[in-house]
Amino acid sequence: MTELERRYLRLLWAYPAAYRRARGAEIVGTYLDLAAPGRRWPAPADALDLARGGLAARLRAAGATDLLPGVRLAAVLAFLAATALAAHWMVPELRPARPEYGLQQVGPFASLGAVVWAAWLAAALGQTLAPRRYARPLLWAAVLATALVVPVSAVTGLSRPPLFVVLPQLVLGVIALGLPPRVPHRARVVPLAVAVLVVVFTQTAVPRIGPIVGYRDVWNFQAPVAVGTVLLLAAVAAALRPGRRWDFRGGWALLILLTPIGLLNLHELAQLGQRNPDWATLAATAVAVSLLGPGLLLAALSARLQAAPQQPTPPCPTCGSSR
Repeated sequence: MTELERRYLRLLWAYPAAYRRARGAEIVGTYLDLAAPGRRWPAPADALDLARGGLAARLRAAGATDLLPGVRLAAVLAFLAATALAAHWMVPELRPARPEYGLQQVGPFASLGAVVWAAWLAAALGQTLAPRRYARPLLWAAVLATALVVPVSAVTGLSRPPLFVVLPQLVLGVIALGLPPRVPHRARVVPLAVAVLVVVFTQTAVPRIGPIVGYRDVWNFQAPVAVGTVLLLAAVAAALRPGRRWDFRGGWALLILLTPIGLLNLHELAQLGQRNPDWATLAATAVAVSLLGPGLLLAALSARLQAAPQQPTPPCPTCGSSR
């Protein structure tokens, strides 16, 4: 056995055990036949193809072939929610705090949050106008900027948005990475339209208080709760749509979005146990919410696996035989 064949066999662990036993040799043999002479490592495209095929096979084995459409639906809703929040939070970033409060602003902006929100607005613009090869990196850049804002603030001493603003934005961004590869042209304008409408609403509905006197005057729980409520209603509406047998895409989307919805309503959930929740209560609630969503998702996958009918052995990818 060559080193290349051994490495392809390791990648084959992405597939269920029964699939590997039935079709593993044929799959690896096909990749070896197509590999260039002298190659020692699988091509990145081959590794990605095996990972995708393994995931699809595991979903078929679990009777959850509608999970991937559910992930994409959740990604669309998460991206719209993240865009709306970024547009809303960008407005107060244009009004730095008064000097006597000693907040380390970033140039003409109130905090490092301006970089994060600008990255998200650029991602929304990219989804509308840029080709796919540029839109995806812009989305990754927005997620990376959100993840780095807290450590960069700790190192530089510059002001940043509070954690109850950054954390749900990061979770929404991670989910948004599952956006479908192709979006209808009419739908591509929706993120940018949402951003424009939210900016206009924020500028007109929020009182013009001039320079902010501290984060307490700007970073309130009203905007996250509003976006979280709309996101919950949209996910529930998608889950309640009548579907075909074993079609649970809206339900998967709802389960995936439970964590960011809970984080957006963190203060209200923490108030269930304490009228004026302190930091420890908020942190404990955040941990509980972060564990509940994935736990329910895994439980639903397990239940689907138990209820799904046995799938026949998949046909050979080269000869088409199902024996």
